[in-house]
Amino acid sequence: MTGSVIAGLVLTPGASAGRDHPGLVAIDQAVTPLGIAVERVEFPGQAAKRRRPDPTEVCIRTVRTAALELADRLDVPIEQVAIGGRSMGGRMCSMAAAEGLEAAALVLVSYPLHPPGRPDRLRTAHFPELHLPCLFVSGRRDAFGTPLEFELETGAIPGPVSLTFVEGDHSLRKGGADAAEIVASWLAGLTARRGNS
Repeated sequence: MTGSVIAGLVLTPGASAGRDHPGLVAIDQAVTPLGIAVERVEFPGQAAKRRRPDPTEVCIRTVRTAALELADRLDVPIEQVAIGGRSMGGRMCSMAAAEGLEAAALVLVSYPLHPPGRPDRLRTAHFPELHLPCLFVSGRRDAFGTPLEFELETGAIPGPVSLTFVEGDHSLRKGGADAAEIVASWLAGLTARRGNS
């Protein structure tokens, strides 16, 4: 990896939210003081106020475009831009990385391992293609994935994985501030380690 520091972070929302979701704003406010430029984006369907999420390929293209544009604006290689988001948004970022987007790292908050009550319908087939550092932050009572399920499923990821669990459910209404600080601390640590390597 050519990038020694993380210069930017693209954040995407969950299926029923937009770029101003409180959880994304909290991460933005925690990360920006580190000198990392944060770009909160939303998918075309969300921007148009449509209820149904965009097709996967549209979401992945949105992530790719946003990351490349942020790298261009900051005049850094794409390897210095991290990507991530909440729930569906984070999942789309992880799929973009699995398909070859050479991002610095993945920040996955409330990642939906499976639909509630359907642990057999895992959304992890692309995990073996994730060769970059990955942070997962989820609520201990998240119906989309238990701590034990995360520990088991993330074992398929070849890149370094950090798992952190906070109070709350999938919404993280109670653990949102904690999640934001965890993201900021992890990104700061990642940048420090790369700077010393």
